[in-house]
Amino acid sequence: MKTLERLVAEKLLKIKAVKLQPANPFTWASGWKSPIYCDNRKTLSYPAMRNFIKIELARLIVENYENVEAIAGVATGAIAQGALVADLLGLPFVYIRATPKDHGLENLIEGELKPDSKVVVLEDLVSTGGSSLKAVEAVRNFGCEVIGMVAIFTHGFPIAAEQFKKANIRLVTLSHYDAVIEEALRTNYISQSEITTLQEWRKDPANWNPALL
Repeated sequence: MKTLERLVAEKLLKIKAVKLQPANPFTWASGWKSPIYCDNRKTLSYPAMRNFIKIELARLIVENYENVEAIAGVATGAIAQGALVADLLGLPFVYIRATPKDHGLENLIEGELKPDSKVVVLEDLVSTGGSSLKAVEAVRNFGCEVIGMVAIFTHGFPIAAEQFKKANIRLVTLSHYDAVIEEALRTNYISQSEITTLQEWRKDPANWNPALL
């Protein structure tokens, strides 16, 4: 039986929410060159996939964070999915901006969040973990307890693992980089010869230079 991680990976590849191009790398907003590009917002455009992701994220939360009292989505990628999950679980929902709004109440957290609430932060994608942990800090500064984080996908960077450990945050995801590579190889999306490139990139993505391959 296929694992959940592999099943999610298969579905993400099928709708092109995840793309792999070892021979023609993408350029991220950070300037990093990368053989992978992930846009989980695409899952919202496919009703069956949207529902599948919603149900599985909710299941992860129930199984791993049974005392959860509110869901906080990280803007912008996790707003819609977070609201869907909160609705399914019958929980309050808020979302966390990257920066405070520059007018009105200048909110960083949008919605009604009761102090001392036990909160699960929901992400669509975890890369280095920087923006994800800024959202955690915002919720903590508001006076709530972040009991964990769930996400659709993680690249599994060592730096992210270190940062989450330092912040004392447990991350649980539906799928991850290794599962995508395994599934892409199984379906001949990539060749065995491209595996080394994909593995080398993840070791040091900030300094990876495809020109040296």
